[in-house]
Amino acid sequence: MSEPAASPFDTDVLIAGGGLAGATLALALSRRLPHRRVTVVEAYPLATDATPDAYQPSYDARSTALAWGSRLIYDDLDLWPQLAGRAMPIRHIHVSDRGRFGATRLAAEEHGQDALGYVVDNRLMGLALMQALAERPQVHWRAPARVMDVTPRPSGVSATLDTNGNSATMTAQCVVVADGGRSGLRERLGFRADTRDYGQHALIANVSTRQPHAGTAYERFTDAGPMALLPRGRPGAAACDSALVWTLNDHDLEQVLAGSDADRLALLQARFGWRQGRFTRIGECSHYPLKLTTVPEAVRPGMVLVGNAAHTLHPVAGQGFNLALRGLMGLVEQFEKADTAGTPLGHLGVLQAYQDEHRRDWQETVRFSDSLIQVFGARSRTLAAARDAGLVGLDLVPGARRWFARRAMGLGRFTRGIGDER
Repeated sequence: MSEPAASPFDTDVLIAGGGLAGATLALALSRRLPHRRVTVVEAYPLATDATPDAYQPSYDARSTALAWGSRLIYDDLDLWPQLAGRAMPIRHIHVSDRGRFGATRLAAEEHGQDALGYVVDNRLMGLALMQALAERPQVHWRAPARVMDVTPRPSGVSATLDTNGNSATMTAQCVVVADGGRSGLRERLGFRADTRDYGQHALIANVSTRQPHAGTAYERFTDAGPMALLPRGRPGAAACDSALVWTLNDHDLEQVLAGSDADRLALLQARFGWRQGRFTRIGECSHYPLKLTTVPEAVRPGMVLVGNAAHTLHPVAGQGFNLALRGLMGLVEQFEKADTAGTPLGHLGVLQAYQDEHRRDWQETVRFSDSLIQVFGARSRTLAAARDAGLVGLDLVPGARRWFARRAMGLGRFTRGIGDER
C-alpha cells in the first residue's frame, strides 16, 4: 500500500544505530518496503574510504561468525555476493571437554551444505552494507548524530537528535533502537533490562597456529570456562589464523593481560591443548564482562528494541548476531503486514506481534547457549561423566547430532523459502 502524498512524518522508520544490525535492517526495509522512507542515526562518521573489493584486513581485524541461516538471509538481501569471496567457511565444528574423552563433531557435508557457517570480518560486512545502502535512495543517514530521547505523539513518535552539540527533532512512525546495550538510550527510554552476571570476561584476539585449521571451528570447554576458535582467512587457502574467544575470571584475565605475547601463548596452549597444534602468534587483545541480558518487554507504541539492545548472550556459542538477524527479519515481516493492512508501522499491535514471535526464538537460543555454559561449567565428577556420555551420544546418534547442528546453523522459520532447511 502506498503512503499518502503528504506524509505527516519526517521519516517512516528511524533506526537508532547504524552498525551491522541497524544497517542490515535499513537494507531489508528498503528492499521489502521500497516506498517507505528510512533514516539511520549513527554516532560515528560513515566509512567511505574503501569498498568491499578493495578491503584488506589487518591481522587484528575483528570478525563475526555467521550461521548458515544468516548466510541465507544475506543471500535474500542480495548482499552475500559481496561477502562470499572473503567469508571463511566453517566446514566442521568440534565440541570437546578439556581433559575428558567426550567429544562431538559436526560436518557440513552431513547436512548437504557447503558450510555450517562462515567467519567474516566486521569491517568487510560494514563496507558491503554501506555500498548497498548507497544505492537505496529511500535510506538517509544522520551521522555523526545520536538519538537522545523519544516522545510518543498522538500519531507516531518524536525523536530528539544531538548532532555535534546541536539539538534537532524528527518525527517517525516508529523508532527502532539498534545501538547496542551500552549506549544508554535503552535506559533513558525507561526499558527494564534483566541481567545475570556470569562473573567472567571474554577475551577476544586473533591467533595463529602452526597447523592449518582446515575450516574447523572448536568449542572447547575447560574447568576455567569455555573457549572457541573460529577459522579465519580466505576460502581455499591453507589458512592458519583463527579468532579466539577465551573466557577468563578476574584473576586469570589480569595474568593474561600482564604477560608478554610469549606468556599469553603459553597460557593459551596450556588451557586449550594441542588439538590445533602449536599456537605461534596472538594479536591485540580486547575484553569485556560476560552477562546474560534480556529485556522482558522490548516494545512500546512507536518504539522497539532489537539486537544487543534487546538481548545479549554468552559469545562462545556464536549465537548472538545470528539471533539478532532473525529478529530483524521478523520485524520487517510485521512491517510488511502492517503496510498491506494500512496499519501504522509503530502501532503497538504490530510491534507486539513481532515480540511474541521473536520471544520464542530468543528463549530457545538463550536456553541452548546458557545450558552449554551451565552444564560444562559444573565441576562435579558425576556431571563430568554425564557430559562425556552426552557428547559421545551426540556424536553417535544422527538425530541428536542433527538437532545440535540445526541450532548451530541458525535454521528457522525466517530462512524458509530462501534456502534448503533440511
